[in-house]
Amino acid sequence: MVKRGNTAHVLIVRFSAMGDVAMLVPCILALRERYPNLKITILTRERFKPIFNGIKNVTVFSAKVQKEHKGLIGLYRLYRQLNTLGIDAVADTHNVLRSKILKLFFDLKGITVAQIDKGRKEKKRLIDRKVFKQLKTTHRRYADVFQQLKLPIDLTKDNVLPTMALPKIMESSSDADTILIGIAPFAAYKSKMYPLVLMNGVLEKLTTNPHVKVLLFGGGQQEVDQLEAVQNRFSNNVINVAGKLSFEEELAVISNLRLMIAMDSGNGHLAANYGVDVVTLWGVTHPYAGFAPFGQPLENSICADREKYPLIPTSVYGNKHPPGYEKVMETISPETVYQMIIDKLDAR
Repeated sequence: MVKRGNTAHVLIVRFSAMGDVAMLVPCILALRERYPNLKITILTRERFKPIFNGIKNVTVFSAKVQKEHKGLIGLYRLYRQLNTLGIDAVADTHNVLRSKILKLFFDLKGITVAQIDKGRKEKKRLIDRKVFKQLKTTHRRYADVFQQLKLPIDLTKDNVLPTMALPKIMESSSDADTILIGIAPFAAYKSKMYPLVLMNGVLEKLTTNPHVKVLLFGGGQQEVDQLEAVQNRFSNNVINVAGKLSFEEELAVISNLRLMIAMDSGNGHLAANYGVDVVTLWGVTHPYAGFAPFGQPLENSICADREKYPLIPTSVYGNKHPPGYEKVMETISPETVYQMIIDKLDAR
């Protein structure tokens, strides 16, 4: 048991990326439920703070890794600032150079630090096609870190954030009869993105239902411009929210969705945190690596054709693939995606 047990102050470290930070939410909700007197501080980047807004008694400490906390001196400055908070134990759910340096500082003070096992060997075996099976999920790996601190949690429960009020700018877009469906067609790597021309095929079918309203999510000016073009192609049933809302407002909108269609990327994890059904499309990556959204059945993952592209998954993050694998997503037909959407809506 960490010092002071269930009333201890635990620092949870996860700097990036957005999806990985978002995957902490179910674990933190489980911690809050089982250890209501536990004090929790999350060390992450400033822009990710809204992800944790719906969790009571949780503080977010902003890591300014490109400015004030940059480099060895900056990390020592960060440690000194954290040291004033009365930290009893550290859960390093990132295990990168920055967090390892922080660990050294905390070790010198005698503070327990538990670090995540990322399962690199198992993932390498998956990529090298020596084994093709479901690996431990990232959520489970996070839970294992808390287990090391003698703070076991139960991830079988429905640990989700509450639905938020729609931003005023979106209130006219929804009523009791409206079915809000989110679509986030982008990802960090092109090999994980469903081509917009195929997504348009999905939209052509979806927009025949007057009760369906599709909200498009993305980030960055290039994605905003592409989504604006998609919106302009269709009726008022398709709305691009990218670039029009703050991140906090986007989360409020996501919490009101009936369904989210996402790639192997952050938006799927954000939606799952609110108990939204999430359908994910997978290109050169695969859900077996452990990055599927929380609480979603495997059937919600639509994967590229491994018979045609047997080397899938070619990497864990989608940043590597052999020549000829640029178009693996095209093996997922718009009809398949549309039918999955209909099946999920009917099930509700």
